Amino acid sequence: MIWHHLFQPFIEFGFMRRALVVCLALSVSTTALGVFLLLRRMSLMGDALSHAILPGVAVGYLLSGMSLLAMTLGGFIAGIAVALTAGLVSRRTPLREDASFAGFYLGSLALGVTLVSLRGSSVDLLHLLFGSILAVDNDAALFVCGVASLTLLSLALCYRGLVSEAFDSAFLEVNARRLPSLLHGLFLALLVLNLVASFQVLGTLMAVGVMMLPAVAARCWVRTLPGLLLLAALGGALSAWLGLSLSWSAGLPAGPAIVLTASLLFFISVLCGTRSRLADGLRAFFN
Repeated sequence: MIWHHLFQPFIEFGFMRRALVVCLALSVSTTALGVFLLLRRMSLMGDALSHAILPGVAVGYLLSGMSLLAMTLGGFIAGIAVALTAGLVSRRTPLREDASFAGFYLGSLALGVTLVSLRGSSVDLLHLLFGSILAVDNDAALFVCGVASLTLLSLALCYRGLVSEAFDSAFLEVNARRLPSLLHGLFLALLVLNLVASFQVLGTLMAVGVMMLPAVAARCWVRTLPGLLLLAALGGALSAWLGLSLSWSAGLPAGPAIVLTASLLFFISVLCGTRSRLADGLRAFFN
């Protein structure tokens, strides 16, 4: 029974294997970015940028149809433009960066949905918002794996700088004035690039769930940053495998099934994690 639900679909069907490989690649790269967002106390930025790329994706779709290259370029340009504009607004106005991101991403989401509706059908809109992971082709799989490899290489090369910038950006700015801006720009570029790659698989609404939920769940168990990165990646991979298996067995949409599995891991971690122990607190409260 367990073999039939957890292993047999990936052995017998090529599209299930391809979906699993793509999800594992995303689990390794996006969860690492999610950990750094968590350390920067910017967990909702991923959600904002995942919506911000939608107008660019929609423009690419209107110009070239379901072209991977056109939608990727459009989404990347739109995401970078929103990130830079929101940063400029936060520096020149009393608004904080999270508030400016909130204003821009809500307008971007509405604009993207409107643009898709001008030409596409409700099926096209659902594809962009929720993805179609089981229909991922070889080109999309190679693109996602390439983005994941580039992200891991960049994080490895800039690891010390990103950690310093996350924990003590003021010290880093005093010792190297331009370095914090360069690191922040690199991090935003990697974040947007991974969200663009994720939307091909999970859609703009589901992509941030794979990025943040394993990272937040891992925070409930470990204290060290290497342990946090490792456990978040393992949690993302486990969510992908179990979510795809659940989708196959129960006939559920694959993307939401993966995010629901990650949400279940999050709730378990909040209740039972060694750094959370919410269950112990509730038990003591009722006793």
